[in-house]
Amino acid sequence: MTKTQLDIEDGRTDDRKSVTESQPPSSCPECDGQIVHDDERGETTCEECGLVLDEDFIDRGPEWRAFTTDEKDDKSRVGAPTTQLMHDKGLSTTISWQDKDAYGQSVSGRKRARLQRLRTWDERFRTKDAHERNLKQALGEISRMASALDVPDPVRETAGAIYRRAVEEDLLPGRSIEGMATAALYAAARQHGTPRQLAEFAEVSRVAEIRIQRAYRYVSRELGLEIKPADPLEYVPQFASALDVSDEAVRQARDLLTTAKAEGAHSGKSPAGLAAAALYAATHLTNEQLTQETVSDAALVSMVTIRNRYQELLEVYAESGGDT
Repeated sequence: MTKTQLDIEDGRTDDRKSVTESQPPSSCPECDGQIVHDDERGETTCEECGLVLDEDFIDRGPEWRAFTTDEKDDKSRVGAPTTQLMHDKGLSTTISWQDKDAYGQSVSGRKRARLQRLRTWDERFRTKDAHERNLKQALGEISRMASALDVPDPVRETAGAIYRRAVEEDLLPGRSIEGMATAALYAAARQHGTPRQLAEFAEVSRVAEIRIQRAYRYVSRELGLEIKPADPLEYVPQFASALDVSDEAVRQARDLLTTAKAEGAHSGKSPAGLAAAALYAATHLTNEQLTQETVSDAALVSMVTIRNRYQELLEVYAESGGDT
């Protein structure tokens, strides 16, 4: 065999080795167990011993699910994912406000006028009727308020879907766009188990708190939203973060609220007021000594409410055998 033939054979051997090394093993190298792929975590692990063989692999599938061929054809697309926070769900084009070309250089006066006309017509085509103009204004309000309150993205998407349903059900006539948009965001936060006080939404909204409350009740009733009563425990993390209390105080506050719920002492009382009073009581039990005024400012709960709920929580806790 000549030298050239030997080099070719060596090259083929190296190729076979690289292909073999790139393929994942069919069994665990430690215990010879079965290999499983977890798409949610992006990991390849052993089912028997839990050894992680590969992690952070790329999910090349779509982010949506389809159960029929028609659904798959309807959802098949390219580009950015759709969003409920835009009136056209993000499927339209956007013309930049900058009068520059692809190289970042300023365009001439004639082209600048043409771009302005294109922006005008694009805006007209994107909002063809009153419903679309309504959606555009309301979803912009939802995005603005959600950013001010630092609301998670899933809550924003749900708020957009709730408001869109309200428009489709023709619930808007006679009611303000801002009030209904705020009510949709408030309802979405409660649906996701991350409730905020109505006073917080009123601070960033352009309508009064009583109007937001009425709009929320109206939307919830007409759309049949299944929203459970807020749990006082859901308010503890945000109040604790605002007050910068210790982990021990948070655990003590959760213990107080859990005991109150077990005894039924939370019925008919404001969940936010109970959470604020529990944190106030917990900081006194852990010798952090927060004042009622400090807790009231952070939780947007009156000092009278904190004082009353504080006494009730300690009495229930003592009767149940807790150490106060």
